[in-house]
Amino acid sequence: MPNRLADESSPYLLQHANNPVDWYPWGPEALERAKAEDKPIFLSIGYAACHWCHVMEHESFENPRIAQLMNERFVNIKVDREERPDLDQIYMSAVQLLTGRGGWPMSVFLAPDLRPFYGGTYFPPSAGRGMPGFDQILLAIEDAWKNRRDEALESAEQLTHEIRNMCHMASSGGQLSLDLLHHAHAALSRQHDRTFGGFGSQPKFPHPMDLRLLLRVGLRDKAKHHDAWDMVRLTLDKMAGGGIYDQLGGGFHRYSVDARWLVPHFEKMLYDNALLAVCYVEAFQATGEPRYAQVVRETLDYVLREMTSPAGGFYSTLDADSEGEEGKFYVWSVAEIKQVLGEERGALFCRVYDVTPGGNFEGHNILNLPKTLAQEAALLHRNPDELAAEMAAARGELLQVRNKRVWPGLDDKVLTSWNALMIEALALAAGALGDDRYLKAAREAAEFLWNEMRRADGRLLHSWREGKAKFDAYLDDYTYFINALITLYEADFYERWIIRASALADMVLQHFSDAEAGGFYFTADDHEELIARQKDAHDASVPSGNGMAAYALLRLSKLTDNAAYFTAAERTLQLYHGQMSQIPAASGQLLLAADFYLGPTSELVLLADPRDPSTHTLLTSLRHRFLPHQVTALRPSTSPTGSSPLSPLFAGKDASPNTPTLFVCQNYSCQAPIVGLDAVREWLEGVSDI
Repeated sequence: MPNRLADESSPYLLQHANNPVDWYPWGPEALERAKAEDKPIFLSIGYAACHWCHVMEHESFENPRIAQLMNERFVNIKVDREERPDLDQIYMSAVQLLTGRGGWPMSVFLAPDLRPFYGGTYFPPSAGRGMPGFDQILLAIEDAWKNRRDEALESAEQLTHEIRNMCHMASSGGQLSLDLLHHAHAALSRQHDRTFGGFGSQPKFPHPMDLRLLLRVGLRDKAKHHDAWDMVRLTLDKMAGGGIYDQLGGGFHRYSVDARWLVPHFEKMLYDNALLAVCYVEAFQATGEPRYAQVVRETLDYVLREMTSPAGGFYSTLDADSEGEEGKFYVWSVAEIKQVLGEERGALFCRVYDVTPGGNFEGHNILNLPKTLAQEAALLHRNPDELAAEMAAARGELLQVRNKRVWPGLDDKVLTSWNALMIEALALAAGALGDDRYLKAAREAAEFLWNEMRRADGRLLHSWREGKAKFDAYLDDYTYFINALITLYEADFYERWIIRASALADMVLQHFSDAEAGGFYFTADDHEELIARQKDAHDASVPSGNGMAAYALLRLSKLTDNAAYFTAAERTLQLYHGQMSQIPAASGQLLLAADFYLGPTSELVLLADPRDPSTHTLLTSLRHRFLPHQVTALRPSTSPTGSSPLSPLFAGKDASPNTPTLFVCQNYSCQAPIVGLDAVREWLEGVSDI
């Protein structure tokens, strides 16, 4: 008989709806029962694409004996971390304080007042592999609650105190200077793997915010920081050639369990693909290397093909498992390859993509490129373009066959924050690659969020599935969307995007600001009361909310001349100066904001007919360049288009009819206008950064 999760919309919660565990979703019914019956809460947090979540469900939550222990002794609550990142943040902090590490599934025991007193991640059903069994833990927690409650509550008090202290950070008072960027470059250089790229050993994560920072550091002083771009190139090349990248379908898996990017954790997350697409776009702009543009196209085409809702939003995740096995959907044997491609073509493909009889992953093969196609062509004495074309055709044939396999599970909920990241990637790529499909998809997703993911009062909502949006939005939802709308404006110059970004920014200042210390809380001032109201400043798999707030508000202040946006961003950077200085590897988004703040950052104001082909040519030239220290605005004339946050930027700027005019400004102080198509084109051809 299904439990209460059967009434939920989250695919992750629905996966557990037929467990014998008497699961509750987080809400008043469960919390009130815990208080009324004086029972501890077992809180289990995970997500639909999580492999070890599936393992613990099968081993423990489908086990009648363990389910009986849980039902008799605890109030059991299941939470989708993607729906409730506020709960995930708080209780992950508790697990990390208790164990020194984190991860999912997260398993936490709470007092009825929601204070945590014990926790961990995955537990086997019975003791083994040097780990206590979940059955033992349940009995030990019950014994502690009945017979040593004072100790449990003392632990709960200490943990809660430490979690709350994490939220209160005094301003370090440090000077915001280029030294922050130099120090971050040095720290990342020390952690860089000079053989396989990336940072650290294993498991290895992509670190897109850090790679984008290195591109900016290298741009500022190529002589002094010549290795910055080398680190980026090596990392992007090794990832694109590795098993972490889907060589057939495009797009990236979550992370690599090894140092050389071969064996991924096979789940595909929308946010990874959005963040990495932006990183590869910027690398293409910076270097002009076509291989980076190819990765962008393949990644975004995968998203449009497999992760896009008919309603316009983007789905969240594709599972790691299919048919109960991790990675089964993606791996190949020599026989399978040759059956599709034939003996001769199959043998060539196997050579190029590292497919062997013994396999490189549990007897199977993850497709990867130990050598580049150019290197293979040289060894084979083949024309590299011909080999590339032959391999592209083979990949297409294999993809058609793979599409007939049993697919991994899809988490088809739409999250505002993750969608905003993808909107930015699509809008940026549309200009850099000249592909209007991406701009169309970005616009449709932005309209979807605006029309479907807001309350009646205009405030954002966080999650949508099957026609229903719910959960009040978090800081990430607002700040990522503001940033995406700015990028979308710079892609098509529709002023409604800036009008909407400004409205959302005003909500952030009103409901999320810490007026005393600076920075922003993760939840709004009218959010459900929890044991702590946290501030999110460390990058995880996604940018920190405070880092994105600073970055987006700085960009918006440049376009609108709104001093409140600039001041809030500046206070945020000052608050986290110490963090940026001491742990730069966790502060990539804050450092991107600091880089933009330190500038010099320019406002480019172009008065030209957007329908004129010559204007399109000018904009194409601009968008092909890596120019991270500027904002761009365009109007067809100086005539007002109604009340707009952009009005101060265009004030006092005139152009002759039918003559493009460019104003290059810093802090609204402009150089002499550059008048005429040839003059503007000549200026653009000569610029490397603003």
